[in-house]
Amino acid sequence: MEVFITGIGAVSPIGMNARDSFSAAVAGKSGISKPELFNSELTQIFAAGQVKDFTPEPYVNKREAKRMARFTQMAIVAAAQAWEEAGLKPEDYDPERVGVVLGSGMGGLDVVCEQYAELVNNGPRSVSSFFIPKAIVNTTAGLIAIRYGLNGPCYSVVTACASGADAIGQAYYAVKEGRADAMLVGGAEAVLIELAVQGFHQMGALSESTDVDRASIPFDKDRDGFVIGEGAAFMLLESEASVKRRGAKPIGSLAGYAQTCDAHHITAPHPEGKQTIRAMADAMKDAGITKEQVGYINAHGTSTPLNDAAESAAIEACFGDYATQLKVSSTKSMTGHMLGAAGAFEAVISLLALNEGMAPPTIGLQQEDEVCRLNYVKGKAQKLDSEYALSNSLGFGGHNSCLVLKRGGR
Repeated sequence: MEVFITGIGAVSPIGMNARDSFSAAVAGKSGISKPELFNSELTQIFAAGQVKDFTPEPYVNKREAKRMARFTQMAIVAAAQAWEEAGLKPEDYDPERVGVVLGSGMGGLDVVCEQYAELVNNGPRSVSSFFIPKAIVNTTAGLIAIRYGLNGPCYSVVTACASGADAIGQAYYAVKEGRADAMLVGGAEAVLIELAVQGFHQMGALSESTDVDRASIPFDKDRDGFVIGEGAAFMLLESEASVKRRGAKPIGSLAGYAQTCDAHHITAPHPEGKQTIRAMADAMKDAGITKEQVGYINAHGTSTPLNDAAESAAIEACFGDYATQLKVSSTKSMTGHMLGAAGAFEAVISLLALNEGMAPPTIGLQQEDEVCRLNYVKGKAQKLDSEYALSNSLGFGGHNSCLVLKRGGR
């Protein structure tokens, strides 16, 4: 059963919707700047992928927004964009056959920090009665379901930086296996706060560059860590029967998905990328395609020394001699690492790359590391003529996820 994509939405450091974000990516526009949401002098981190001038209106009014964490607001906006583009009307679907899945790595950590400060500084009665529903991850999926009256499967997925991709994968299974007619699915993250930043910094995961143009440089020999980002992205997955019944025009398809675990180290990837190789191979097998049918890979490409080397090795091993013909890029060079939202956002970008016939560049990449030997779409976007793309997502804990996107009508 083919699983169609009929709507997409995004809120990112480079755009307030999916297509504006893609246009900015193709143009090589960077959304990385000096931090405004956390204290860079305290953390000694001087670059961030911020969503500037974000407002959830008109989808969420000011009163409602006060009861929501920032990641929830972004999720609702991206989900609403996807829902509107899909054009679903109440008469088009059975609400018991439509659900929501949300991926997020850290949820409302900003709310936890805020409310703990209230407790310590102002006493127990100062803690908000909305604290718990604002902070826990699953409330966001629930709020989206409430908004559209959806009674189908509704839950959240937490697999660190693979959360958004795995949420999409789980929704894909629900539609493909006939357990749902449609699923509104995506990822969201917004933890540009001192505690989260310093937590990653203590691990040695973040770039310490004071030059925002040289902070997120995937595959470059001078890379020294990732840039923390934020945002949200959603898509509506729909069954073939539902699409035909309402005469919808799909944007494309989610053709395959696979998930593996390194079982190697809590944060470091397996140096040979063995299970990353299997995730890509199994996803292509699930899609029923050969490696030669893939034209583009949106790499996880975090700009950390370990990840970029291991992922590059995995792509080489998986694709063999054909690896050099692939167009590979990391849009994290422009957005930073959107954590639990990254996999969903990059899947949306991958689909648009296929449909628009352009592979976004890896900006900031000046000289490839000697262990990174692929075509990383360096400098400028490249023309792309392919029916299929892969979107890789790798997360702390050894999570490896791969989505196969299929081009829609052009």
